[in-house]
Amino acid sequence: MAVSTPGYTVPGLTTKEGKQLISLLSMRLHALNDLALTLKHIHWNVVGPHFIAVHEMLDPQTAAVRAMADGTAERISALGGEPQGTPGALVAERTWEDYSIGRADALAHLGALDLVYTGLIKDHRAAVSKAGSVDPVTEDLLIEHLRSLEQFQWFVRAHLESAGGSLSTAGSATEQQAAKAASPARKTATKRPAGRAGKSKA
Repeated sequence: MAVSTPGYTVPGLTTKEGKQLISLLSMRLHALNDLALTLKHIHWNVVGPHFIAVHEMLDPQTAAVRAMADGTAERISALGGEPQGTPGALVAERTWEDYSIGRADALAHLGALDLVYTGLIKDHRAAVSKAGSVDPVTEDLLIEHLRSLEQFQWFVRAHLESAGGSLSTAGSATEQQAAKAASPARKTATKRPAGRAGKSKA
């Protein structure tokens, strides 16, 4: 994405460094806004026996992610940039596809959501590494995000983990694969024909 050099930035940084950080944070802002929308989408479309647990678990995560997005946008502004929070900018500049699961079982959604968190956390960690060589304040902001994001993923993975410590979605490369692995099709119960009563012996 193209970011123009700001006319000013925070004291102690050059405008070139400010531009670098603004570009870095702009993609993090898109990722966080996208995650907040995805969490709400799941909140509205989750069904099945685990509905209420997952439905209620996601609202605090959504609120926290929205706060992260707000802090990221404010940091962009402080650096002399212009945060882009419109849906059009998000869709035009993101490097990932829309979340692909609609109405589905809670475990299916959690399997797919685990992959969403994995991708976002990896990108956040890469951004931390880049920010750390330029600005410890921006680095600290992203590290604080990671503390919560990694905890949220732990909450999700707790539903997918066996007692032996393995994830049902291990090896899944797509949201569809993860959803299927987390919630395989349930076998339909078949009715047995009624047995005939045995004749009583006289």
